[in-house]
Amino acid sequence: MMRFRKRYLLLALIGAGLWVTCRLPALNFRTPDQALLRQLEQAGQREVHTGTFEAEGHHIHYVRAGADTLPLVMVVHGSPGAASAAMPFLKDTALTRRAQVVAPDRPGFGWSDFGRAEPSLQRQAAALAPLLRDTPRPRILVGHSYGGPVIARIAMDYPELVDGLVIVAGSLSPELEPREWWRAPLDWPLVRSLIPPAWCVSNEEIAALYDELRAMEPLWTRVRCPITVIQGQKDRLVPPGNAHYVQRMATHSPRVQLRLLPDGNHFIFWTRYALVRQAVIELLEPIEG
Repeated sequence: MMRFRKRYLLLALIGAGLWVTCRLPALNFRTPDQALLRQLEQAGQREVHTGTFEAEGHHIHYVRAGADTLPLVMVVHGSPGAASAAMPFLKDTALTRRAQVVAPDRPGFGWSDFGRAEPSLQRQAAALAPLLRDTPRPRILVGHSYGGPVIARIAMDYPELVDGLVIVAGSLSPELEPREWWRAPLDWPLVRSLIPPAWCVSNEEIAALYDELRAMEPLWTRVRCPITVIQGQKDRLVPPGNAHYVQRMATHSPRVQLRLLPDGNHFIFWTRYALVRQAVIELLEPIEG
């Protein structure tokens, strides 16, 4: 009897340890505002702030660097992730001298209704669109991974608000989107309790992505802005064919540029930041001039 009690106690301790571990801030991509602002100030940024607004039934948290009188660059993170993924942009004082950079926490991540997933790309787009309104033009959107379909959906639903897209390793082709059988069991209550909440949100929205991308296919003709797609040829998470899919579908865009990196993986958003930054500058310059 004592032996069984020890086993149950051990299992209980393991379970409790997993539960505590999966709620660590580092595993949930949650950095407090004070820490973010301190990092930006240490990088030399002077005009920085964070804020929260309500849209589409969600509370959307964001970080902004640069003067609000400048053109806008909005950086949308992948899945899982948070506004802190955009720190290279937010810290870039040369960039913020010519554009304000805003980085939202997408619904369910960071400080935007953390843990409550929003699988609908249409509703995610509607929740983020207010960040674009009443801001100087041009407005350039940058999206990494799952952020790619989010910014594409914004350009489809609100073409009047978007002047350019930079899609980095974006998942946009429904045919290339894997439909993993194991995602459904990850949503079982017991399993969810042992997974960091940010990863549960990620699983829920990725499980719905195939159908969401299918629903977007007839809407590509609404995209009227220039697009730059940056894709690593050695990306094992997002097939490189997604870049060609965008080129094929965005028939009403005035320009679709593909930048395929032979040795690039899924994390070129950070490892090749200079290239991503240059794509943003190129979209800003024609309109600025």
